[in-house]
Order: sequence, then C-alpha cells, then structure tokens
Amino acid sequence: MTGLTRRRLLQVGAGAVPAFALGTEPARAAEPLVSGVVPAALKRFDDVMKKYIAEREIGCAQLAVARNGKILLARGYGTYSVRTVEGQPVLARVQPTSLFRVASLSKHITSAASMRLVQDGKLSLSAPVTTLLGLSAAADPRLAKVTVLRLMQHLGGWDSAVSKDRLWLDHTISAALDVPLPISHADIIRYSTARPLDFEPGSKMVYSNYGYALLGRIIEKVSGTDYESYVKQRLLAPAGVTRMRLGRSLRLGSPTSEVNYVSKYTNKSVVDDSGTVVPYPYGGFNMPNQDANGGWIASAVDMVKFAMVFDAAGPVLNAASIAKMFAKPEIGVNSGGSWYGGGWWVRTSGSSINTWHSGSMPGTFTYLARLSGGISYCATFNRREEEGTPDFGVIDPLLSQTARAVTSWPTADLTSKYF
Repeated sequence: MTGLTRRRLLQVGAGAVPAFALGTEPARAAEPLVSGVVPAALKRFDDVMKKYIAEREIGCAQLAVARNGKILLARGYGTYSVRTVEGQPVLARVQPTSLFRVASLSKHITSAASMRLVQDGKLSLSAPVTTLLGLSAAADPRLAKVTVLRLMQHLGGWDSAVSKDRLWLDHTISAALDVPLPISHADIIRYSTARPLDFEPGSKMVYSNYGYALLGRIIEKVSGTDYESYVKQRLLAPAGVTRMRLGRSLRLGSPTSEVNYVSKYTNKSVVDDSGTVVPYPYGGFNMPNQDANGGWIASAVDMVKFAMVFDAAGPVLNAASIAKMFAKPEIGVNSGGSWYGGGWWVRTSGSSINTWHSGSMPGTFTYLARLSGGISYCATFNRREEEGTPDFGVIDPLLSQTARAVTSWPTADLTSKYF
C-alpha cells in the first residue's frame, strides 16, 4: 500500500536540519500507559502498536479502527506533560481524543474543500492558479498551465529536490524579500512566483507542499472566508467532527491542548527574528503557514470519522466529487500500480480501491488508510523517523496485515463515546 517509497514519504517537508540532541521527552515505562477501548477480537492491533511504540521509544500515540461506518477501537498510549493553573508540570495520559499534529493528513481535507467549492458551482478544476490568485506568469509562462486539479494531484511543476520546499525556507525567503520573521503566505507566494517552475505542469507527479498552500489561498479567495472557517463550516461540522482545528507555533513548555512533540533536531526560530536555537517542533517551523498542506491538529478518532465522508455520498461530498478525488490523473498510474488522487494515494483492490496517506514533520508521524471491505484506521505519533531510529514506514504493512487477519469483527459502535 505504498506509492512513494516509505523513506521518501517520511522526508517530505523535512528540509535540511542540523543534528543537535535534545532531551525534551518525559521518562516512559517499558509498557505504555493506555486508555480507551480495545475489543478482544481486535487485540492484535493493540499488540502491534505496543511493540512498534517500544521499538521506537515513542512517548505518545493513538490508534483508531473503524469498519462500515462504526468506530470499533479507540486507544491512547503514553503520557505527556501539561501545566496546571499554577504553572506546575504534571503528566497526563494520552486519551483517544487527545490532539496531535497530523501533518500531511491535512491534504485530503484541503482537496475535499476544493471539491466542495466545485460541487457548489463556485470553482472549476480547470481554472488556472494565475487567474484565481492574480499571479504573474512573467517568470515562467508555464505557471498559467497550473490548474486546481493539477495542484490537487501534485502535477503543478514544483520539485523540492530541485528548488527546495518553499514551506520550509523561512530564513531564505525572509532574507530574499527583506521582510521580518515570521513570513506570511503572501511572502512565500511572492518569492515562488518570481522563480521558474522545475518541470512542465502536468508532465509528472512530484509531491508539493507549496501546491497545497496555494489551494488553501484559492479556497479563501473563492469562499470569501478564511481557510479554517470554511473547512469547519462546510466539511467538519456536517461530518460531526468538532475537535479538529488548525495548529499554531508553540514554545516549549507553553500551555497547550496538544501532546508534546519530540525531535532530536533543532533549528533557528522562524517565528521571530531572535536567532534563538529552538527544538525543531517548537518554533523551528511556522505552523500557521502549514495550514492547507499540513496544519491540522486532530485525534485518530477524528481522522477516521472524517474519512467516512469518502465512503459514500453524503452532506459533505456527492458521489461525483468523491469519484473525482480518487480518479487517475492525466499521467496515469505509476510503476507500482498506484496513483495520487486528491490528497490520497489510491490503488485498485479487486473491484474496489484502497486509499491512504502518511504525514510527517519534526515531532510528528501519522498514517491513515481506507481499505476495501469498509475498513479504515489511523495511527498518530509524537515523533517521526530520524537518523538512527528504526523505520517508521513499516506501520503501513503492519496495520494492513493485522486488519486482513481479523476473522470476526466486533459490532459495538464507539462513535457516540467520542462524538
């Protein structure tokens, strides 16, 4: 169930990071503290997660499993530090509803928002980004060939291996434009529009965070409201999901409703001009700028609940919109038999399809899949693969094989417990 190689999936959005060790994670017991519900028939999922967590020394994690519209398993693993009213740090147990940064699991949300605007007759998939956002194609006339659909399918012409990922170039852009930190979306777009594309739009698929940042700005321009408000009002609320929100840049030790994030890497702060070296997840990147490509915070149960939007026509998307998000792109299928639709990797499975995506940024790794047979699951973690750690990408086959091995699925629906 992999399109990009697992290593490549984990590298997306990373940028170049200096290797300085940090000791920011609280001590853990050998067996993580747990919360939530695991039916006996799904115990193997729990066993797989515990082993995976222990091997990678992960402090906070979640797993949610659903089938045919019912949430059947919801589990939190580990503890994290929170502050009392008096400012004292205490450990809290990760709950199934605790909030994690979900990184690129934000992309199918943004694609769904784009499709909702198309469905409502307010946007065309063939509309060029230059027209929608008033961008000049003087630096590269091919920019006029970048359409909404090509942004959704990573066919826009940007290759971070050539020109680097613009969502992780804060210091470079600040210096080039002579603007202070933190930089804005407008700064990123001005910097990028003044430079040529890396390849002909529509000629190949290259994963692009910047393309999804542009989709966020298109959603705002067409809807007349900010990206977060539009998604909450038109997508999340009709789907019955209320906890999800955009994340913000955090300072280590500041009060937050999220779990703690762990990385051994640091970076110079991009949220101010202080030049302070900070833990990478805490000001080493600008979380608000990640919004449409990687900025949402959610729980695993939130993610599987929203993923049900794609199972059948409903109050968020109609059948035609869902089909378009899973349709093969103009470049066809890759050598592995999969393709990138609208915010999802897709592969045929008999007469049905499997869809999946991972998310990764310093201090975060997430994985979400929808399998033929109505099975879906999401795993969230408060650290990602770094130099010297085991492969995090094996979560894909581990959970897939576990799901396929279930012979008798429970029927008790946990949805009302968490929504």
